[in-house]
Amino acid sequence: MVGERHERVDLPVVTPAVGRDEVESTGRVGAVAYPYRVYEATVEIPRPLLSPDERRRVVSVDCSRRLALRADDRPSFETRTVEDALVLPSELSPDQADEKARDAVFRWTTRTVVPSDVPEVTLDEVTDAYKLFWLAERPDGDVIVDSVRGTERALDG
Repeated sequence: MVGERHERVDLPVVTPAVGRDEVESTGRVGAVAYPYRVYEATVEIPRPLLSPDERRRVVSVDCSRRLALRADDRPSFETRTVEDALVLPSELSPDQADEKARDAVFRWTTRTVVPSDVPEVTLDEVTDAYKLFWLAERPDGDVIVDSVRGTERALDG
């Protein structure tokens, strides 16, 4: 992974559900911070003879992997001091991330409804934050733990 290693860094993060100290490890537990841009968006769907249908969407753009992800709810955020962290750089500019979010909301909308005209997507709330992943040393192989979901997988695969 290419990023900037910090002994200690203050970061805006998606509030973890699993703390670093809760991760099972026989050695060190490191941290990787993935850059995200999280949006609450409104899509206005034109309807003939009726007022437009307005829907709210939450979309997160993983700015490291360049992916737009759908969410049911807007996550909570906090500023946290993270020790022994690898902070990954954003591979997208804010404008590029905004465009990915708009495109994703547009695609998700047109999959579920057939609009009479082009839906209008507005990005209302925007938050730049990092999602933390814990790297745990274990005798049977190192794992990476998603701090929000609590899921883990082998680091080598």
